[in-house]
Amino acid sequence: MAHHDHDHNHGHDHHHDHGDGGISRGQIAQLLAGSALFLAGLILQPQGTLRLAVFLSSYVILGHGVVWHAVKAALRRDVFNEYFLMSIATIGAFLIGEYPEGVAVMLFYLVGETLQGVAVGRSRRSIGALMAIRPEYANVLRDGGVQKVEPQEVHIGDSILVKPGERIPLDGHVTEGTSMADTSALTGESVPRLLEPGSDVLSGFINMNGALTVAVERDYEHSAVSKILELVEHAANRKAPAEQFISRFARVYTPAVVLAAALLAFVPPLVLPGAVLSEWVYRALVLLVISCPCALVISIPLSFFGGIGGASRQGILIKGSSYLEALTNVDAVVFDKTGTLTQGVFRVTQIAAADGWSDEDVLAYAAHAESQSNHPVGRAVIARYGKEIEHERVESYEEIAGHGVRVRVDGREVLAGNEKWMRSNEVVLPVSNSVGTSVYVAVDRVFAGRIDVSDALKEDASRAIRELRELGIRRIAMLTGDTQTAAQRVAAELGIHEVHAGLLPEEKVELMEAMASEDSSAGRTVFVGDGINDAPVLARADIGIAMGGLGSDAAIEASDVVLMTDEVSKVPLAVRIARHTQKIVTQNLWFVLIVKGLFLILGAMGAASMWGAVFADVGVTVLVVLNSIRAMRFKNRVAGAQQL
Repeated sequence: MAHHDHDHNHGHDHHHDHGDGGISRGQIAQLLAGSALFLAGLILQPQGTLRLAVFLSSYVILGHGVVWHAVKAALRRDVFNEYFLMSIATIGAFLIGEYPEGVAVMLFYLVGETLQGVAVGRSRRSIGALMAIRPEYANVLRDGGVQKVEPQEVHIGDSILVKPGERIPLDGHVTEGTSMADTSALTGESVPRLLEPGSDVLSGFINMNGALTVAVERDYEHSAVSKILELVEHAANRKAPAEQFISRFARVYTPAVVLAAALLAFVPPLVLPGAVLSEWVYRALVLLVISCPCALVISIPLSFFGGIGGASRQGILIKGSSYLEALTNVDAVVFDKTGTLTQGVFRVTQIAAADGWSDEDVLAYAAHAESQSNHPVGRAVIARYGKEIEHERVESYEEIAGHGVRVRVDGREVLAGNEKWMRSNEVVLPVSNSVGTSVYVAVDRVFAGRIDVSDALKEDASRAIRELRELGIRRIAMLTGDTQTAAQRVAAELGIHEVHAGLLPEEKVELMEAMASEDSSAGRTVFVGDGINDAPVLARADIGIAMGGLGSDAAIEASDVVLMTDEVSKVPLAVRIARHTQKIVTQNLWFVLIVKGLFLILGAMGAASMWGAVFADVGVTVLVVLNSIRAMRFKNRVAGAQQL
């Protein structure tokens, strides 16, 4: 985003190019030179041809861009736009001798554009700060040496050397070395993370104090940094319904205004006794200036853009203003359990072997069966096993999402998974009183034992649920593939009363659809998840929110909002930011409509001058732009509230 123009497309050519930093030196020089000539004309009050020359020079300096936009649009047969309105109004003002008023329209319009450029630049920098995580090179260990190459040239399985102070260029895991890593740019964590052999690392982490050797697990195109940059690039592309309405409104409104101004200029002199043509033309020109829809077409997209920028400061990536607006009307929030409300760091708490089996045998079979699984429960079993997996003993690996795995170990069929998986394979299970998540192990369809694992709640999970209730969220629920017992334990600790457990991915989608249909007359339904098995339900929800720090690529891709910090408390924060932004949009909309409506009536009656028209158009635009900047300042307000 830092290297892309901000383009408001409203059904006509309305392009504001503010460059990377918001405004350019040329724009400042243009504003200063034009303003100086304008003030000289007002103060010195030259007469005759000199007066025309001074104000016309000022007009050309300040307004040539607007007139050129109007001409270009007309050549494309897009005549009726705000540039056309301002051009004919200001040129008309010159024709009837109102030089200062004609220049003032262009001057204050350029002031509004400059302020808008500052606002867009600040918001873009908030979002674009994430662009700094882009790695520039990778040190690949090849042929007994170190080769410095582009990250795109590194392959899965390569080993890379990351020196102190360098940015980790690709996702993988540490094989050698110990160091602290600054992960704040990617996950928002303020405390450095300890990296040691076996630690997972993401591209974008900064290695702080020790050399690390990292085994690459994803190529650059599929790395965390690449995915994040793609999200940032497209964050402001999807329009909110309010923006779409303004685009449609401008297409009808502008030609209607031109027709009304033409009628106001020429009909009264024909039908009213004593009516003077120049007076009614002046009123029509005033009407045209007042009617310019700039304030509407600028302020609403700018407000949403500012809201997206403010959210990104908090580590919340919202993929478009339509999702930001949808978050203002949330009625139900549904959570996944593992990795979302809980830490997703499982530990084996108990091994219960069946008669004839030892705990060691059950654990060994389970570890080999889970050797190719990325599920956190499977990784916990392997971690507890603590020995090297003998991959040559494992063959015909098959994983069924939401159920378990089927492999052959030493020629014997091994099943490892949940209770459903066992029963679907006709394995007879004993009665279990386990309160956590259980991995059942069967060898040749005979129950061998049970491995219990447990997961801890995230530190901010309780606060997230409490804040959602304070925001008036009516329905809070949990969908999980875990057992009913484990799910109820977590729900009881968090105060969640609606729990659906033991679900397969497709069953989560069915329940999500049922909830959405039940709440169709109310607000939007949000689903929050992190795993690859959550991707279908994230895509199906009205708003899908994914844990982006260490969540799966599929979940991030399918979601509408990504929480880069993996903090579930960012869910209520996202709702608050959205409501704050929507409040600003509503304020701008009503302010513009009321002020313009009032001045339109006064202008038609002849009670408003061109100066009043300037305020009604450009002055209002400046005010709503300044108000829109507040959408980016939510961070300071929240931080201050938390400190009190």
